Amino acid sequence: MNATRVADVWPMPDDPLKAEPQLAELLKHARERGQRVSIAGTRHSMGGQTIHPGGIVIDMLTYHEMKLDEDHAILHVQAGATWKQVIAFLDARGYSVSVMQSDNTFSVGGSISVNCHGWQYNRPPIASTVESFRLMKADGTIAHCSRQENTELFSLVLGGYGLFGIILEADLRVVPNERYRLEQRVMPTGKVLAAIGKDLKSQPDVMMVYGRLGIVPERFFDDAILNVLHRDPSPDGKVPKLSAPGMASIRRTLFRGSAESDYGKRLRWAAEAKLQPSMSHAHVSRNQLLNEGSEIFANYSARSTDILHEYFLPPDGAEHFLTKLRKIIPRHQGDLLNVTVRYVDTDSDSYLRYADQPILTFVMLFTQPTTSAGDARMQVMTQEIIDAALAAGGRYYLPYRLHATQDQFERAYPNAAEFFALKRKYDPDELFQNRLYTTYSSGRPKK
Repeated sequence: MNATRVADVWPMPDDPLKAEPQLAELLKHARERGQRVSIAGTRHSMGGQTIHPGGIVIDMLTYHEMKLDEDHAILHVQAGATWKQVIAFLDARGYSVSVMQSDNTFSVGGSISVNCHGWQYNRPPIASTVESFRLMKADGTIAHCSRQENTELFSLVLGGYGLFGIILEADLRVVPNERYRLEQRVMPTGKVLAAIGKDLKSQPDVMMVYGRLGIVPERFFDDAILNVLHRDPSPDGKVPKLSAPGMASIRRTLFRGSAESDYGKRLRWAAEAKLQPSMSHAHVSRNQLLNEGSEIFANYSARSTDILHEYFLPPDGAEHFLTKLRKIIPRHQGDLLNVTVRYVDTDSDSYLRYADQPILTFVMLFTQPTTSAGDARMQVMTQEIIDAALAAGGRYYLPYRLHATQDQFERAYPNAAEFFALKRKYDPDELFQNRLYTTYSSGRPKK
């Protein structure tokens, strides 16, 4: 849906001694030619946030070395490493990732650039786990950024969508890999929201939590499955070994069978609501929970595509938001495949933050035809959902389709004008650009 012709895709050399001088030289030549530069990892941003028409794309995936400081529980990792690579590396050493998305498909640099969140319970976004990073700026110089050094730039780059420079490597706080016990219950949606937003906070052994809302048409959002992972060490202190995700083909068949099919949605909900709770009290490692790729659910059809939305609501606004969605989505014939609910604590690090208070996150996956009519219908529905989130005191997430209006963007991110002004301060030639920037940067036309 965002096919864009670029001038070049430039893979980072995997030798740091060669990569950094060559990258600085590339940026110099781009400035001289008036070209724009974007940075890409696994390219899962949906709205063109990793591309600029006619520009150069820096492919970071070849840049993936890492080492662990076990004395301080710090992972030193190059930005192109994927979480799948990170999890395998940490698992062999008894450690795990502090905060990441629910899939291992994404890159470290990409996750930092969108300031991702996960289902690690009662935790802020990934920015809270970043100790420092090295950033190549537009002039080719390298800045070391942390909460003590280049603090403003540190805050801007966390969730800065690659607009301030190229993250070369980062130091991330990691945690021990532990054994968890799974608890699953089917409950009315209101009780699940209350449990995630408030009740579970008093249980210190709760480490990961998410809710999955029921989407069958006749009981749309009425029921939900609450998934809670408790820390539960084994008597011998051993942690289950890391393995490939279980029942991948069955889970994929059930999930893809729910696309464009109310019967498929009923069948999948019956399987999840009746069979999954029987798995309660099963034990699994933290790394096993994180070690799952998006390919299990990915849509490989040429005639349709899956579109992610994410909305952030204060807990007292969540029910009001869902009441609106019960009307908006059916009215636009939105084909909703999945909704998960998570809890994210206040973000005190990033500049363009979405979690300026504790929030419930609603991660929604739709499927739509790859046609102009299908895209137009999705845009209208998206704008109505954004309005519903704003009316309930919430916000929407930026890595997806650029369907929000300028007014909606500015209402959701009221410090955006200052963010873009600081972008031009650190990058006066506007070398680093992408479609997020050209679409919303104060409505100002770009060179």
